[in-house]
Amino acid sequence: QVQLVESGGGLVQAGGSLRLSCAASGSVFINAMGWFRQAPGKQREFVARITSGGDITYSGSERGRFTITRDNAKNTVYLQMNALLPEDTAVYYCRASRLMYFTSDDDWGQGTQVTVSS
Repeated sequence: QVQLVESGGGLVQAGGSLRLSCAASGSVFINAMGWFRQAPGKQREFVARITSGGDITYSGSERGRFTITRDNAKNTVYLQMNALLPEDTAVYYCRASRLMYFTSDDDWGQGTQVTVSS
């Protein structure tokens, strides 16, 4: 099993930036890592994904504002979020998969709150 610990959330004004981090621990090889978010009253949605080989996928709405990166040596994934909007307010969750794509067997972090004020 993989333990995921997110950090970097907080309160920021619209137009500001935040950098989320997710550190994975455990003896299992991790291929895909990514970020999801869930706003109040809404379903959890995909934000971005990166594989151990560097393949990256973004959801359409965040493309150009969010950048996902990864340090394989540290088993850590980052999400740089720029030009934040109030609608980006959500709990952001890290997800890790042993495969190149996400499955129902994945591990999740506990989530980190991002609040963007207008």
